[in-house]
Amino acid sequence: MLGKEIFNKHRVRELKSGELKREGPVIYWMSRDQRVADNWALIYAKLKANELDVPLMVVFTLANSFPAANLRHYDFMLKGLAEVEKRLVDERISFNLLCGEPAEKLVEFSERIKASIIVSDFDPISVKRNWKMQLNQRIIIPHHEVDAHNVIPCWYLSPKLEFGAYTLRPKVKKHLSSFLTDFTDVNLHKKLEHTSHLTNWHEALAWLNPSSEVKPLKKIVAGEQAAWNTLNNFIDSKLSGYSTRRNDPTLDGQSNLSPYLHFGQISAQRVAIEVLKAPAPETDKQAFLEELIVRRELSDNYCYYNPAYSSFAGFPDWAKESHRIHRFDVREYLYTLNEFEVAHTHDPLWNAAQLQLVNTGKMHGYMRMYWAKKILEWTTCPEEAMRFAIYLNDKYSLDGRDPNGYSGIAWSIGGVHDRPWPEKPIFGKIRYMSLDGCKRKFDVDRYIKMNIG
Repeated sequence: MLGKEIFNKHRVRELKSGELKREGPVIYWMSRDQRVADNWALIYAKLKANELDVPLMVVFTLANSFPAANLRHYDFMLKGLAEVEKRLVDERISFNLLCGEPAEKLVEFSERIKASIIVSDFDPISVKRNWKMQLNQRIIIPHHEVDAHNVIPCWYLSPKLEFGAYTLRPKVKKHLSSFLTDFTDVNLHKKLEHTSHLTNWHEALAWLNPSSEVKPLKKIVAGEQAAWNTLNNFIDSKLSGYSTRRNDPTLDGQSNLSPYLHFGQISAQRVAIEVLKAPAPETDKQAFLEELIVRRELSDNYCYYNPAYSSFAGFPDWAKESHRIHRFDVREYLYTLNEFEVAHTHDPLWNAAQLQLVNTGKMHGYMRMYWAKKILEWTTCPEEAMRFAIYLNDKYSLDGRDPNGYSGIAWSIGGVHDRPWPEKPIFGKIRYMSLDGCKRKFDVDRYIKMNIG
């Protein structure tokens, strides 16, 4: 039976101390967790507003300098935020879109409204951490950060970089019962007396002026309601049998929740709660929860404690040494970034995976491993392989620019969260994957036909 709590104090930490003036509103700087329901950062901001007896204002900062983001990503994100705004207005909470450099705009906004405190949600990615550092250098009011993305807060689950899932899993088991509790919403005492004007989202998109080279995805609907519908469909139709179907790229056996989790349009904690309640075999539920909690939180741990998470420097020492030994091994094939991007390699399976990514904004998890490892095999060095894989993933994948993506690519190319394997040319001791190995696991010809025709 899941317990309930108002708020676990370990979910929040102080990023900036300061004089807590009971004067202006509490600001919740929404960023990674773009939802109203089941949002610990929003709940904490409501509690602080009630404690100080001041209003709450939700702020989202829109920056057109975010690395690798394009029209595909912004279209999905802004449609989700439009739903967030409507839900907040229904609760008579102010929503404010600030366009420009986040730290600068937040400082200006907080000074104008004489804010009492800023609450933000946790993100281990360096660009977001830099925004917060710049903000904290310029404000005098407190700034508190809440991990509303992970079930167990990243900094609380582990104080260090973990070697792999096998070292993190016991810590998850130890703390999970304390944090996997249901949500209790908080009624805000001071609400808006009237509804402010709604954001003109077309103008916001025009201000961003994102690259339109990568088109929006018409088949994936954005927002909290769509996320809930996707979760319910997964539980009703795919959870039973998940443990046996999930690794077959020819089957629609995955949850399809990754873009909603990436943009924070649904809470991983809520997903876990609903899966645990489902009438499905325990083996299937545990297989899914291993990925949802242990693997996702391992990725956050990697990006949070390893500043070099997107480069060769972030690899474990054994992998760096192995790559140095095999750096000049002869490659049978070498491709340029453009050849990879347009899926012009000799391997129809790899081409099918790349086209699935370009055309659908996603790639099956098993194929992501093969895809990244072949980029290592067909480039001049592991540094180039990392650059190419991250570029392609972040450009085309709807859930790109995410700890899961960075850690997954680093696992494939740099042995992160893995162990040394028998030595092979080019790969050295990095785990090897082959076309023949794929043929033994699933119908390769069917997958190729599904994505190339």
